[in-house]
Amino acid sequence: MAAAKLVIVESPAKARTIAKFLGKGYKVEASQGHVRDLPKSQLGVDPDKDFELKYITIHGRGKILAKIRKEAKNASKIYLATDPDREGEAISWHLAHTLDMDVNAPCRIEFHEITKKAVTNAIEHPRTIDMGLVDAQQARRALDRLVGYEISPLLWAKIKKGLSAGRVQSVATRMVVEREQEIEAFIPEEYWDITAHAVLPGARTRKNTFRARLVSLDGKKAQLGNEQEMLAARARVEAASFRVKEIRNGEKKKQPAPPFITSSLQQEAGRKLNFTTQKTMQVVQQLYEGIELENEGMQGLVTYIRTDSVRVSDEALADVRAYISETYGDNYLPAEPNIYKGRSNAQDAHEAIRPTDVRRTPDSIKASLYKEQFQLYRLIYSRFLASQMSNAQYDTMSMDIAGDGVGLRFYGERKRFAGFTGIYEESSDDAAEASENVLPQMKEGDAVTIQTIDADQHFTQPPARYTEASLVRMLDEKGIGRPSTYAPTITTIIARGYVTRENKRLFATELGRMVTGVMTQYFGDIVDTEFTAQMEDKLDAIEAGDVEWKQVLRDFYPPFKETLEKAETSIEKVELRDEPSDVICDKCGANMVYRVGRYGKFLACPNFPDCRNTLPVFNYIEAKCPKCGGRLLEKTSRKNRKFYGCENFPACDFVSWDLPVDDRCPKCGSYMTLKRNSKGEQWHLCANETCRHRVEVRPAEEAE
Repeated sequence: MAAAKLVIVESPAKARTIAKFLGKGYKVEASQGHVRDLPKSQLGVDPDKDFELKYITIHGRGKILAKIRKEAKNASKIYLATDPDREGEAISWHLAHTLDMDVNAPCRIEFHEITKKAVTNAIEHPRTIDMGLVDAQQARRALDRLVGYEISPLLWAKIKKGLSAGRVQSVATRMVVEREQEIEAFIPEEYWDITAHAVLPGARTRKNTFRARLVSLDGKKAQLGNEQEMLAARARVEAASFRVKEIRNGEKKKQPAPPFITSSLQQEAGRKLNFTTQKTMQVVQQLYEGIELENEGMQGLVTYIRTDSVRVSDEALADVRAYISETYGDNYLPAEPNIYKGRSNAQDAHEAIRPTDVRRTPDSIKASLYKEQFQLYRLIYSRFLASQMSNAQYDTMSMDIAGDGVGLRFYGERKRFAGFTGIYEESSDDAAEASENVLPQMKEGDAVTIQTIDADQHFTQPPARYTEASLVRMLDEKGIGRPSTYAPTITTIIARGYVTRENKRLFATELGRMVTGVMTQYFGDIVDTEFTAQMEDKLDAIEAGDVEWKQVLRDFYPPFKETLEKAETSIEKVELRDEPSDVICDKCGANMVYRVGRYGKFLACPNFPDCRNTLPVFNYIEAKCPKCGGRLLEKTSRKNRKFYGCENFPACDFVSWDLPVDDRCPKCGSYMTLKRNSKGEQWHLCANETCRHRVEVRPAEEAE
């Protein structure tokens, strides 16, 4: 009997899927990620020996490697099938060294989707290990180790133990801190809007009106900076006799968004599904590695998930265009495929994220997916399908209305053809106000009757705090980091206590400000966005074979070391003051203080180490428990999902995934919960499954 061929991948889930595709004659083993790395207890990079790297077997990988060696010894052929990126290439290189393989032999196979066709085709076309990819990964690993291991001890000595610095995480922290400083320095300015509700010809009710904004007074732009100016302008609108001055009818086309790349998927999953970047990557990894489907077995549902390219293969384009024509009709199919242009600095190594089979609709496999898997697969599927559909078409109308030196303007648009919007529309972080969708049938010279006038006070707003989605977008736009780094970067800066996440927004902590201040003053290059982006360009150049990887380290390290030595003598010890609380320590009677640990904020006794008492921090919400009237706490489940429970647990077992409110249902008397959507709309929903009465509410910022 012929010896089996061995295929080595990273994850067990991926191994199970591929094993079912290949069948007999193949053994598939998982390395479970990297098997060799730099030692945790040492720098592992020797600048005195031309940046020689010290690799050791990762703790806990001994048994895994022993099993792989045993299978490799008896295998007729070994294929290294790790992910098609820098990290995956480096894992294959380390495996080749560990197994005493010829790294110049064609032992590496690469596929961008886990389907039977893709895997078997890769087996037929092995290649050698790409040392450009490996060297780029080694350079990045060495740079990160030098920055992290040489700056972090300085932060421990000058601020507090447990802090860390990094090429990408320090820049991300600085961005959040600087946004917080912009918000604090912002001085709001008052302004007013006046909107006139004009009656449609032949109508008498407010429902049959259209809105026109005040835009000019005596030929100049209307700028109302206070209530007095508003009242004067309003009086003029009330007294004027208006006629239609000019009507401009037009058309507008809206193009679909390109298929997802890693960063845009993280952003849209945050906006539409309320997923964190970490959760998005966990769930999409499952979809990529394979799901057990009814009647199909294990199948990889989406293509490779770490990509910065919007490119789609010719085969996939042909499939999706045929499906659109069959399912929706030729009206929804553009004459030529939609081609999208990616970022100028994109590596373009992989396709965009798309379903591996466009005929595998979300609803057809819903029964095989968990809720989060279904939601994310539907998002990816819909976005890809919409990306190859026809533009949406709108009729637009702009109408200038004038009288007695007062100028009003109406703008409206009406969707004439849904196109791709029948399937999918991209969300935004800041929802814009919708325009009128009723276009008045009027002509120039018609008299306009004003029925009511609204005057709204506003204040200019500071820049919004980052969400995970908007921070990812900014990192991506500035070329900081790569698709695989965004989720762990955000997770790290939150875990370190530099940033907190509240109601989806990221807030800089006092610790984050302090660390950023030190880093900005003494290590300006490390936290400079342009420097960090340029370093990513250098890594790309290494990958392309244009730059020798150690030369990048030779250029970086001498000035960095000089800066480090100056900082060690210049930085004074910073006293990090604990935030006092009104909670009394039940062990020694002292007022406890707030501290930030690995898992977030907690209460600690200031008399440590004599008293080691600690308590969790409880976040109470305004609503009372519907069962016992006690206070409700915001809690976190084992899967890091937020829920609400009674402080009197276990005596009271009330829990709710949705935020309870104090209002009672006017129909059945049950408690209600707050619901909201991506457009900013809010409502209270009855928790009684047989009632589900809904009451619309205005967001707090609108109600003020």
